[in-house]
Amino acid sequence: MEYVYAALLLHYGKQPINEENVIKVLQAAGIQVDEVRVKALVAALKEVNIDEAIKTAVAMPVAAPTTTTQAGGAAAGGEQKAEAKAEEKKAEEKKEGPSEEEIAAGLASLFG
Repeated sequence: MEYVYAALLLHYGKQPINEENVIKVLQAAGIQVDEVRVKALVAALKEVNIDEAIKTAVAMPVAAPTTTTQAGGAAAGGEQKAEAKAEEKKAEEKKEGPSEEEIAAGLASLFG
């Protein structure tokens, strides 16, 4: 997320969104830079009109999350939460990080 924020800061400051500038912003924030992610971000944003993407994102309605009482009661919800946390932990252990293609696809879906 910090990579997207860096791009938005550059856009807001009317600076070009290129690899060099994104790296500078991230380093200034004390973030260890992954150059593959920077390249994917810059490539994904090359064809995107950021102002239009922001307008579209602001206009989109967001669905409210379901509460445990709506999902079938507090007891069942507690068990489901415990199972979900265990599954997330297993997924985090297995996951090494997203591929360049996954990053590019994710960014493209955010802005276009």
